Amino acid sequence: MKDLTRGSIAGHILSMAPPIVAGMVTIMICQLVDLYFVAGLGDAAVAGVAAAGNAGFLINGLMQVLGVGTVALMAHAVGRKDRADANLVFNQSVVLSVLCGLLTLAAGSVLARFYMRAVAADAATVEAGTTYLLWFMPALALQFTTQVMGAALRATGIVRPTMLVQALAVILNIALAPVLIAGWGTGHAFGVAGAGLASSIAILAAVLMLLAYFHKFERYVRFDPAQWRPQFRQWMRILNVGLPAGGEFAIIFAWMGVVYYVLRDFGAAAQAGFGIGTRVLGLIQMPALAVALAAGPIAGQNFGAGDGRRVRETVVKAALIATAIMIGFMILAQCWPGVLLAGFSKDRDAMAVAMQFLQFVSLNLVAQGLIFTCHSMFQGLGNTRPVLLSSGTRLLTYAVPVIWLSSRPGFAIEQVWYLSIATTTLQACLALFLLRRELRKRLATQEREVAPPRVGAGQQAASRASIAAVSRPQG
Repeated sequence: MKDLTRGSIAGHILSMAPPIVAGMVTIMICQLVDLYFVAGLGDAAVAGVAAAGNAGFLINGLMQVLGVGTVALMAHAVGRKDRADANLVFNQSVVLSVLCGLLTLAAGSVLARFYMRAVAADAATVEAGTTYLLWFMPALALQFTTQVMGAALRATGIVRPTMLVQALAVILNIALAPVLIAGWGTGHAFGVAGAGLASSIAILAAVLMLLAYFHKFERYVRFDPAQWRPQFRQWMRILNVGLPAGGEFAIIFAWMGVVYYVLRDFGAAAQAGFGIGTRVLGLIQMPALAVALAAGPIAGQNFGAGDGRRVRETVVKAALIATAIMIGFMILAQCWPGVLLAGFSKDRDAMAVAMQFLQFVSLNLVAQGLIFTCHSMFQGLGNTRPVLLSSGTRLLTYAVPVIWLSSRPGFAIEQVWYLSIATTTLQACLALFLLRRELRKRLATQEREVAPPRVGAGQQAASRASIAAVSRPQG
């Protein structure tokens, strides 16, 4: 366990963020490698896999319910020096992850084709996306468990083991992709089914590696079968924090669905170009997202310890670092978009859409970095309802106008991107406003403009008890 209530906050962020971003980048590279080999199967396969991958955002939302709830509650417990509560939250989260994984498998097998029919442009895209989803569903189910184990380590300030496991799993996935998708070395190409199967095998390996790490090396939190009996009060603690954050991913899923819907009239090439562009954009957003993910547990531990001044400092330092990173990537995307997109499709129409998308939407990067930071701070404070409000506002202000515009004569694809820029900027302003209000409310008894005077043990205990009352559910 790493104590994040002491030492340089910027130092903690900069030491935790690189392993986090390394893990996320390796996952994105894996997805891009899959897309690269799938591109050889044609535009329908690319569009199908990209549209099916959007369903992963919905499942990711459910994962975030557990991940965010686990990080927030465990970080508060670590800050309070309450190891027993941290272990209880962890083990109950593991139970929930197994249940959610089983439900994902069942729902995916039933609903995959219905989903693809709702968003795909033609029958070939429906077939490709459905096939990919069915083979990819075991990976999504297993990721609930990896999410909880990684969240538990991050809450205690440990990020390197998760990154290493992710990297090894991605290497395995990359090695399997050409073999299973294109039939390298075997002569048996499974096409889009191979892309899903490669991911499922790699995630299974990741689960086994993390289990081995917890068994041999982890000491602060452990698997305890005695704590696996369902405790609904603990489930509610986790869900109260996690559900609004998970709802954010459901809103992203809905937003992506709206974009695919309005792009249907432009054909499969437009949908394929959007799918390529979003994956590349996601890759260049990873460093700023990693900064935010590193800052969340720092804010959480300090909030649990009752140090409002360090929580405020975490917000400022994370926002500054994320903004600097996003400015650099915005310049890169504006000046050399072709370099970022090279090799993902031979279709000129699809690549033209991807390049246009990347140049337009990269103007959102600074605003998106601020959104990442604000949302991570809400998680650290243990109140994620403002996250849902912020994301819901963006969906409402985007979906209604773009669907209306798509029904008007002269509708152009550029209008989709212009609306995205405007609504993301609006979301960033709202998130900053909500965070400022939340900080005033939640840190009223801790926040100080200067370092607080040294207090006695009795006063420290009272402060921690006050924070514990906020962190735990009432009643």
